[in-house]
Amino acid sequence: MGRGDIHEVTAGDASELYYVDVGLFDTPEYGSVYVLAGEQPALVDTGTGHSYEVVLGALADLGIDRSDLAAILLTHVHLDHAGGASPLASACPNADVYVHGSGAQFLRDPERIWTATKAVVGDRIEYYREPDPVPDDRLVELDDGDTVELGSRSLDVHRAPGHAFHQIVYHDRASNGVFTADAAGVYVPTLDRPRPTSPPPGFDLEDCLDDIAMLRALDPDALYYGHFGDQPTGDRLRAYRETLESWVEAVATKRAELGDDAAVAAHFAGQTDTAGVWSPEHARGEERMNVTGVLRYLDERAD
Repeated sequence: MGRGDIHEVTAGDASELYYVDVGLFDTPEYGSVYVLAGEQPALVDTGTGHSYEVVLGALADLGIDRSDLAAILLTHVHLDHAGGASPLASACPNADVYVHGSGAQFLRDPERIWTATKAVVGDRIEYYREPDPVPDDRLVELDDGDTVELGSRSLDVHRAPGHAFHQIVYHDRASNGVFTADAAGVYVPTLDRPRPTSPPPGFDLEDCLDDIAMLRALDPDALYYGHFGDQPTGDRLRAYRETLESWVEAVATKRAELGDDAAVAAHFAGQTDTAGVWSPEHARGEERMNVTGVLRYLDERAD
């Protein structure tokens, strides 16, 4: 099980909806790219620049010709979600690339997002590929309240800026499921619970809590996680709110105790419960990154 595996979505009233495990960070069950089959096929997110051939393989396996792909729907421009936009747009000549208006600048000229990614992920940049620009005539800028029409499928756009100011989620009316990006956390199937995601520089706790409230107000039957897979909504949004609040409190408490940010990051990286699920390198790297995002948030709140 892992990279290239195609799963049929079963949560919610879904039909002709799949996701492919793109093997982000050489880690199974971490990165999902969704394939919306049907009258006007589309993708939700792309994975990194190293993932695009896996996504093209999934389209072929599902009987979708590249020329028939109508849309590449990005939730945000972080490169684990949007790094494959340019090569996929080149390979699928009739697919426009949809993104929130505030994120379009980073697709037209990706130098800043590439520089920022290198600063945030450190040595793990080896899992990324420097992105090429997406041609301006292929970009469709979205805003909160818009609807993307894909034949018989309609996706409503909702802004969710807590994780990143350019993040949106898509509510699929037909299945009553939401493509959550990172707004509902990182769902770890082996642990059967969401874990926090709080990377710098954009993480903001209050905005994240507002995003969770927005998702709860939509009352979806299913959550389609970018990390990882589909799940019935159940109590997962309430659980994620509690997880996120507890996470920020834990980091703040440990900072007060240790008085050294590097030691705080090392503490949480050394005890993360994902080290036995993901590769230890990836698990500890994610934890350090998430700690850094919380510490930055705490500094900004103090100012």
